[in-house]
Amino acid sequence: MNLSLEYKIQEPKVILDKNPLLLLLHGYGSNEADLFSFASELPDNYYIISARAPYDLQYGAYAWYAINFDADQNKFSDNEQAKSSRDVIANFIDELVANYPIDANNVTLIGFSQGSILSYATALSYPEKIQRVVAMSGYFNEEIIKEGFENNNFKNLKFFASHGTVDQVIPIEWARKTPAILEKLDIPIVYKEYPVGHGVAPQNFFDFKNWLAL
Repeated sequence: MNLSLEYKIQEPKVILDKNPLLLLLHGYGSNEADLFSFASELPDNYYIISARAPYDLQYGAYAWYAINFDADQNKFSDNEQAKSSRDVIANFIDELVANYPIDANNVTLIGFSQGSILSYATALSYPEKIQRVVAMSGYFNEEIIKEGFENNNFKNLKFFASHGTVDQVIPIEWARKTPAILEKLDIPIVYKEYPVGHGVAPQNFFDFKNWLAL
């Protein structure tokens, strides 16, 4: 099947007429095998699909957008590439729904780091396609969300966001701004912190799995 992104898939063990989807979005410099490594620990009734980001960095490493450094070693994101990836992800969801018996009204994004930043952008730009988001070690970047997104209908959208308190890649302060932003849009959010760096603590995994089961 030739879809717009490369991916790994775990079919549901419990077959329904239409099964819900968990779409996993990896971080910068990683690949689709990374988050897929815990697919077997996720609920049995989901299609679990881990997508590979479209920009090739080097062998086995991919990105949703480039991160560049200027002469003073300031880091900045390629927002145009990020917007393009946002739309590719939204389109990829449509392709998955068209090609697999997926329940279009039960789609969850699980993103880590850059994948988490893109999860915010995709869900807030296209809330009709996504119901839930697990955003780990990322932050809300308004610059890569569709213009006028504040007027979208978010009534079916909810978030679980988490961050490591000693994250050395994305400062915890950036993540702490997110709950207030989402609450202003009337989007329910559960926000948790863990005493780890830029990674997923076992407790974080356990907490978001419980949240998915609610």
